[in-house]
Amino acid sequence: MARVRKRVGDNLWPVLQQAVAAALSWWIADDLIDHHVPLFAPIATLVALNTPLGGRGTNTVRVLVGVISGVVVGQLAFDLLGHGAVTVGAAVLCALLVALVLDGERITMAQAAVGAVICVAAGRQAGSDRVLDALVGGAVALVFSQLLFPARPLALLRKAESTTLSGLADALGLTAREMDAGDDERTFRTWDEVRAVYALLDDLGRARTDSAAVAGRTLHRRGGREHLTRETVTALHLDLLGNSCFTLVRRALALDTRHRQEFAPVLRALAGALDAL
Repeated sequence: MARVRKRVGDNLWPVLQQAVAAALSWWIADDLIDHHVPLFAPIATLVALNTPLGGRGTNTVRVLVGVISGVVVGQLAFDLLGHGAVTVGAAVLCALLVALVLDGERITMAQAAVGAVICVAAGRQAGSDRVLDALVGGAVALVFSQLLFPARPLALLRKAESTTLSGLADALGLTAREMDAGDDERTFRTWDEVRAVYALLDDLGRARTDSAAVAGRTLHRRGGREHLTRETVTALHLDLLGNSCFTLVRRALALDTRHRQEFAPVLRALAGALDAL
């Protein structure tokens, strides 16, 4: 339950932003532009903003690139081949290849394929509406992510570091408790649970990349860049520490029952040290 509360607390503010941004996209497309069914405007906003804070601007651009390229390919396929399963297959194939050439990210490819299918299934006007909705939704996403609620590089990186340290401490503590129990079957299950913490190291690496990208656009003062550089070095050291912790857990779980119980206090002490950082 504590993990659930923490997860909800950590993500409540971005979720609220997405909800308000989606409503605003619908209102703009429906009332200001007088779109008949402005379905894809809020969808584009949600897809663009549904990523970690430092990558929302880049994600928005990828959504727009995917939608526009997919609609162009879909309209060409519709004009040349008309409706039909063959046209859908050809349009999706070409749209995915174009997305691979332009960007190669999964979200770009998915949006390109969806845009192509919509054009072939519903005709030229549907493709134009899809582009208009994407532009509205993307514009709202950029306003929210870059102007109203921009990511703060240092805060972004420090939050990822704190989460990673907490996860590593929990992993070591869990391993120590299970080693004390001396149950081989439970020990194997413990390793499966500990391995899930690997995702935190992936998140930490993504935070390093995103914070550097955000800093390139928003940090102009020398002091800000120096602080971020030092924090990035700390994050790199933490990544090494995380891998060392996993190696330690793996070797500890490979011990026989007697040595596991002897080694458990060492892991418990390390967990306490990480938890105190």
